Amino acid sequence: MRVRPLIAAALGSAALLCAAVGPATAASNESVTVDPAGRLAADGTVTLSGTYTCTGATGPVFISSSLSQGSPNYRHGIGGTRAVCDGAEHRWVNTSKVTSEKLEPGAAHVEATIMELRPSGGLPLPTFHATGQQDITLSEA
Repeated sequence: MRVRPLIAAALGSAALLCAAVGPATAASNESVTVDPAGRLAADGTVTLSGTYTCTGATGPVFISSSLSQGSPNYRHGIGGTRAVCDGAEHRWVNTSKVTSEKLEPGAAHVEATIMELRPSGGLPLPTFHATGQQDITLSEA
């Protein structure tokens, strides 16, 4: 098999995927919030929470969250919760154990995102419903 057609096909597929994954453009009735306090257990388990509202989903939807402390360039993914997009406000809680870096009680920054895996031509592509950011305080649990 020739390498050039294979590389061209791979780059074309990547371009299509990147074009399909645009920035989050929330409808006016969609939002995600982050509570101003998070919990940090002695074993490195972080618990974050907030609220969300979303509508119009055709695929599975998740609330993802990430936390940074110190450097905004280094983020920890904190769990993922299945969401219900029925237009009502719901609570979300994400929990994960962070082992790659020692987190400390104190100031941190959290970003939460409502992301749907929408079917598109047999391939589920991410569709972003809303994002929210919040400076929080991590407290010992």
